[in-house]
This record gives sequence, structure tokens and C-alpha cells, in this order.
Amino acid sequence: MAATPTDTICMSTSDELAAKLGPHADAGTKAVVVKFKTDGLEEGEFIGYASVFGNKDSYGDVVQPGAFTNTLAEWKAKGVPIPLLWGHNTADPDFNLGEIIEATEDDRGLKVHGRLDMESPKSAQTYRLLKSGRVNQMSFAYRVVDGAYIQPEGEDKTWRDAYYELRELELYEVSIVPIGANQETEILAVKAATSAMAAKAGRVLSAKNGQALRGALAQAEEIVTALKSVLPEEGSADEEDQDQTSGEEPPAGEPKASPDVATPDPSVYLALLAINEA
Repeated sequence: MAATPTDTICMSTSDELAAKLGPHADAGTKAVVVKFKTDGLEEGEFIGYASVFGNKDSYGDVVQPGAFTNTLAEWKAKGVPIPLLWGHNTADPDFNLGEIIEATEDDRGLKVHGRLDMESPKSAQTYRLLKSGRVNQMSFAYRVVDGAYIQPEGEDKTWRDAYYELRELELYEVSIVPIGANQETEILAVKAATSAMAAKAGRVLSAKNGQALRGALAQAEEIVTALKSVLPEEGSADEEDQDQTSGEEPPAGEPKASPDVATPDPSVYLALLAINEA
């Protein structure tokens, strides 16, 4: 299956923390905890892993060694730093926290050396959060250049769980992200923020979302039908309208129609429906 642009993927653990957590370091989630290294560095600098190789995340993705080789070379050739953002926020310049000084692949994954702009209040606060351990996750936005679904077969000839192998990625930015109460929800929110890069092939609407959309569509169709039943057909007019357009006064005791009051457009009701349903 041809690879398509996709969403974001999160984090790694440090060697020390991974040893403590063992096989559960990345269980059931796309993001795992990172222990940032700040000792011996300049103020505002840190070192951590933005990705680890070979671990299957909760969406069935496995980043392969060498996935970042070409994109890191392209960033170096451009002579511009990889952006360091807060929460993938590309719209607000205040959330551009700094830059990635150096990014390299080693046996473990994508190792990054970041530098926060300490003159920025948000960057200074982020640095304090990193040092205290109150924030300990990173994430990166990417596009799949080369990837494929893999269906492995075990030694007993039975099929194992399939996964999506990420062989080559185009890196857009690296972000520091908070730890949410619900890791699954947090990662979905990141996906939504980067959905302009397109969604991963093979994924469809959940049954819950599909049912909600069908219900909203049915309500919208009912409103449009009701409006059409009360609106005059285009080109038709009653005698009062003819009197009004011909310049004649309507019969005494009957109010004049106000030319300033327009018939509401059906789209107005649809918009109100959307607001009320929100």
C-alpha cells in the first residue's frame, strides 16, 4: 500500500527510565515518558529522544532505524534549524519556543539537542517545567515518505499482530507537550492539529462518529424540507406583492411588507443547529 502523509508520533524514554519500566515503557500509548538531560548544558538547553526505534505504539506504528537519515540531511542542507514548538502550535509565534541545535540518529532513536529562547516568557516557563519534571514529553510532526503494513508470521506459523512500518519520514518540527490525564485523548488532539497533512491510509471514521454525523445530516435535511414547504416558489407572487411592486397602495388596514426584512436563508438555520448541538 502506498504511503500517505500522516499524523504525529510521540516520544521515547531515557535509558535509565526505560530500564525501570522494562517492557511496559510504551505499553498502550503513543507517548512515553522522557527524562530530559539538562546537567552540564547551557541554560535553556536540553537533550532527549524525540523517537525510539523498534517499539510498536498504540496505533500500530513502528519507526525503523534510518527513517530520519534523509530528512535530517535536508534540514542541514537548508541551513535552518528544526523548529521547537509547544504542543504543535504553528499559528501563534509565542509558542515557537526555540530550536533544535542538533538531531542525530543513534542505536536507540532520534536524539535531539534543543535550545529554548530564554527571553521568551513561555520558553523560560517551559524550561522550568522540564527541569522540575512536570513536563516530560516530546512529539514530532512528520509525513510518511516510505512505509508499509507488515503482517508477521510467528515460529508456529500463526499470524502475529500487524503493524505499520515507518521506513522514511519527512520531519516538520519537534514539540514539547504536556502529559494529559488521558494519553489517548491527548494524542488524538495532536492528530487533529496536524490533520492538514492528511490522515494515514486505511483509517476510517469510528462507529460512534459515523452515527453522530448521520444523525446531524438527518436533522439538517428535515430543516431544509420544512423551510422549502413554507417558502414561496421562485417567481411566484400574490396580489399584495403585485400591488406593492406596481407602486399601488395596499388595501386600508393591511400593513405594508417591509422591504428590509429578508426571508432567512436555510443555511442560517443550519448554522444555528450546529451551534446548539455543539
